[in-house]
Amino acid sequence: MSNIQINTTQNVNIEIRLASLGERLLAAIIDLIIIIAFLYVMGRLIDALDLITYGMNQWSKIAIYSLVFLPALIYTLVSEIFFKGQTLGKKVLKIKVIKTDGYAAGFGDYFARWIFRIVDIWLLGLTPVIGIISIVVSKDNQRIGGLASGTAVISLKDRYKINHSILEETQKETYKPTFPSVIKLSDNDMRIIQDTFNTAIKSKDQNTINKLRIKIEEITNTKKENLTNAAYIRLIIKDYVHFTQNM
Repeated sequence: MSNIQINTTQNVNIEIRLASLGERLLAAIIDLIIIIAFLYVMGRLIDALDLITYGMNQWSKIAIYSLVFLPALIYTLVSEIFFKGQTLGKKVLKIKVIKTDGYAAGFGDYFARWIFRIVDIWLLGLTPVIGIISIVVSKDNQRIGGLASGTAVISLKDRYKINHSILEETQKETYKPTFPSVIKLSDNDMRIIQDTFNTAIKSKDQNTINKLRIKIEEITNTKKENLTNAAYIRLIIKDYVHFTQNM
C-alpha cells in the first residue's frame, strides 16, 4: 500500500495512504455511470419536448446540444471544486484530491487536473491508458494531471474521526501546539488512544490511563511533568488534530 509524505503548513511531515489504482478506477466508473445517466435523461427530455425539429438551423441545434453536453463535460471540474477535491464517485470510494505540499487545492489545481484529462483519458479515445501508466510509474500515484497540478489522490478510509469541539478549539488562531512529534502517531494509533482514553475516563481506570501515557511518551518522545495523565493525553489529541485537520 503506497503512502505520501505531506509537509503541512506547520512544517511537519505527515504520512497518508494514497488511493489505489483500483479505488480510482472504480470511482471513475461511478462518475461515468452518472454522466451517462444524465445524458440519457436529457436525450429523452429533448425527444419528449420535441426540441430538435426538422428544418431547425445549425446554430439552434448546436445551442441545444451544448446545453446537454456542457454539464457532462465539466462535471469532474465542478464536482471537485464544490466538494473540495471529490466527485460523487470519489465520495463513494472515500478518496480525495489534495495538494502534495500540504496546502488546500484551489480552482487552478482542479482546472489543471481537468484540462489534462485530454491527455490522460481522451487522447486515445476515452481509453485512460496514459493516465493509468502515469499512476503506476509515478512516485505518488499521480496521473499527468496530478503531476501538472501538484496534487495526489489519497484515501480517507479509516481516517481518525475528529471530535467537533476539539476541532473548533485547535482551529483558533491562538492555539499553539506543544508536541510536534505527535505526528509519529498514525491515524490508527490515535483512534486507539482516544477510544482507550474515553473508556478509561468513563470507568475511572487510572491504571489504564497511566499505562496509555507511558506508551505515548515512548512513541512520541514527549514528556510534560506538570500535567496530569488525563491532561497530557488530551493535549496529545489536540496537537495531533492541529497538525492533521486539513489532510
